[in-house]
Amino acid sequence: MKKHDQDFMKRQNRLTVFEIIKNQQPISRAFIAKQTGMSPTTVSRIVGELTEEGYLLETEQVSAGLGRKSTLLAMVDAAVLSVGVELDRHRIHIGIVDIQGKVVASGTYPRAADESAEITLERIGAEINRLTHENEIDCARLIGIGIGLPGIVDNDNGVVIFSVQLGWKNVRLAERLKEITGYDVAVDNELKVKALAEHLKGAAIGSNRTALLGFGNGVGSALIVEGEIYRGKTNSAGEIGHTTIDPNGMMCDCGKAGCLQTYINIHSLLAEANKTHPVRTIEELFEARRAGERWAVYLIDRALMYMAITINNVVCMYNPDSVILSGELADKFPEIYQEVVELCITRFVWEPLRGTFTILRSELSEQGVVIGSGLMSQNCFFALE
Repeated sequence: MKKHDQDFMKRQNRLTVFEIIKNQQPISRAFIAKQTGMSPTTVSRIVGELTEEGYLLETEQVSAGLGRKSTLLAMVDAAVLSVGVELDRHRIHIGIVDIQGKVVASGTYPRAADESAEITLERIGAEINRLTHENEIDCARLIGIGIGLPGIVDNDNGVVIFSVQLGWKNVRLAERLKEITGYDVAVDNELKVKALAEHLKGAAIGSNRTALLGFGNGVGSALIVEGEIYRGKTNSAGEIGHTTIDPNGMMCDCGKAGCLQTYINIHSLLAEANKTHPVRTIEELFEARRAGERWAVYLIDRALMYMAITINNVVCMYNPDSVILSGELADKFPEIYQEVVELCITRFVWEPLRGTFTILRSELSEQGVVIGSGLMSQNCFFALE
């Protein structure tokens, strides 16, 4: 076996052992070996490395019966912290995430829609610095930064290829933010990191094939298969918001007409509403619907119909066992969940697939991208160590 392959296998084994201990602690070396198929020697070597580096501790010995006692392993949660960042059109959400995915400190900051990449990255660096100092975070424990944002991302190289919402093209985000902060930076699409967080810490725990749908300032999806993010060739799998619904429909920010997201996303809903009645926020639009305003009822009901159609299309394509509804619309207005489920059951889901999957709400809601980004940064760190 080539040295490159050997090094890769060692990193993967290390990450596997780390994840098992993190998710199943306290756990014995023997049980890790049994689960992974690794030799006891390999497991002991990896455990020894992680313990020496301060990530693990040994708990008191226990015995289930007359047999030999086992030493159980557990994580030192405070040993490693990472920064998780959610970057969107109008806001920057930053959190300090521990090894269990708990957000120990966070802050949300407004962002102008036309703010340049350079200014945004400089502000992220400054806010991370302020957040760590205000909360007395030991920066020596910070191992990196993870960022989730809307658009097509070259996650291997940390480059934002194209983001309609941010107005960015070919931004070398990881490289520039590392220059600003000094930390290693991992970058990915926001829904992919949110799906990772839901798989590890939220609604998708135990699921073998999860589709996460995001309805908010944009429309997108992410698929987790057997614990792995499905990416496609260019990491653009899941960009369903730009599938064409009506070639003669409304213009999308991407420059095409009739994209799915123009019937669902917040910007389009408000633009359509203002043709009839002045509305400043999505909250005002939903208030008008609750008051029975026909124009508001029409717009929201149409959006919910397209959400149900989206679920059917994704289920037909990927045959998941669970579908998670997330994003600003689903998080802010939980009442739409049952309406969308009813539409799926009664009208839009293909009959042979009814009952084969569960529609769930995001358990992590507004913290999902921050948690997923922070955990992504930790995974990169432990895989490369």
